[in-house]
Amino acid sequence: MKRLIVMLLGLSGALAVSGQQAVSLEECRRLALENNKKLKMADEQIKSAKAKRQEAFTKYLPGVDAMGVYMRNQKEINLLSEDAYLPVGTVGADGKWTLRPDQVMLSPDGKPLPKDYALLPKEAMTVDDRNTALLQVGLTQPVYMGGKIRAYNQLAGLSEKLAEAGREQELQQVIQETDEAYWQIVSLANRRNLAEKFVETLKKFTRDVEVLYETGMSTKADMLSVKVKLNQAEMTLLRVEDGLALSRMALNRICGLPLDTVYVLKEELLNALPVSETSAPGIEQVYDNRPEISRLALATDIYREKEKIARSAYLPTVAFMANYIAMTPSFFDGISTKLDGMWSVGVGVKAPLFHWGAARKTVRSARAETEIMNFRLQEAKEQIELQVNQAQFKIKEAARKMQVAESNREKADENLKYACLGFQEGTIPVSNVLEAQTAWLSAHSDVIDSRIEMKLCEVYLQKAYGVLGK
Repeated sequence: MKRLIVMLLGLSGALAVSGQQAVSLEECRRLALENNKKLKMADEQIKSAKAKRQEAFTKYLPGVDAMGVYMRNQKEINLLSEDAYLPVGTVGADGKWTLRPDQVMLSPDGKPLPKDYALLPKEAMTVDDRNTALLQVGLTQPVYMGGKIRAYNQLAGLSEKLAEAGREQELQQVIQETDEAYWQIVSLANRRNLAEKFVETLKKFTRDVEVLYETGMSTKADMLSVKVKLNQAEMTLLRVEDGLALSRMALNRICGLPLDTVYVLKEELLNALPVSETSAPGIEQVYDNRPEISRLALATDIYREKEKIARSAYLPTVAFMANYIAMTPSFFDGISTKLDGMWSVGVGVKAPLFHWGAARKTVRSARAETEIMNFRLQEAKEQIELQVNQAQFKIKEAARKMQVAESNREKADENLKYACLGFQEGTIPVSNVLEAQTAWLSAHSDVIDSRIEMKLCEVYLQKAYGVLGK
């Protein structure tokens, strides 16, 4: 339903061609940002990174775990194989226990027993462990983990910022792709209008040459030359219309609209495209604006935190522990089949002593990876500085091209005007008129190309400054 509402809102300003409503570049950008799959994946990555950051914070808090075990055993445990008889006698001065002969009696199996004896039955030394159960509830509170927990929290926070910077980079990429498709349509739409005008001009010129041919004032070669030029113009118009249809489909795909949607872009109705001014920020400001630099800087910080994690693996750790254990059968107060338990508290310490220098090697490896990311960051800054200079140069070059194209168009218009007048007066041949028409078409095409190139250079310059879409 949400997607349908977005589509309807977009189409309300995009599909009313009959009402001469035009779609602006801002509306296309909005639709592209709302429907782009990569941006939606970037949003999910941000949610994942946020959840991991919240999960990392829980490492500061105590953990409580419970464990329960139940077993059904086949047999009981008998500590005696049969009943035991404990004789009762006297202990002499020498510490020896003796029986007098008149106290001796025989047991049913013929063994001598004292007259006074104590019977220890077999059942008294039997433990009923056929139903065995164990319940344990433990609490563990980290006290010192070598800085690992703090490093993990810093790492999780940096990962969340990294995901946000990745989304910003993807957002600028989507805007650039939308602008390129938008201005491509504007270019082809103006080329189509120019081609249609050129075809109409050639059709009129063909009729004039045919009239002259019928009166004998022009040759058949002149008439055929004009018809060939007309066929070429019609073929060019067909190619432009096909390219325009495909470009509209490409923009529809970016904006999340049906591919067969047809609408008018705002700049299609203008004869001249406005030139926007983009103030040049300082190179440090460019570094702050560019999401690529932010991502590499965050990645460098992440590797620094990984150094701390690698170092913490070889530092002592301290944790507080508390447990409660209950079992059946229990042996806390004799042998009993009831569930009974006890609690215990303590402190655990673990300290590595000797690992053949593994700690130094691990930290050295992590530090080398940090340096690699730092070098990548410096290299990216150099490339961005070069990219900014190139974009500034190209926009100046595009401005010069546009001025030259405007001047050439005026001259081509004037040249075509005098060529048509000369043809009407019979002083200029057909070939010269065709050359003037071709020069007129080329000059007007150059004007369209220079204007579109200027708009694209503005997009690339804003992308280089890191302010595209802001």
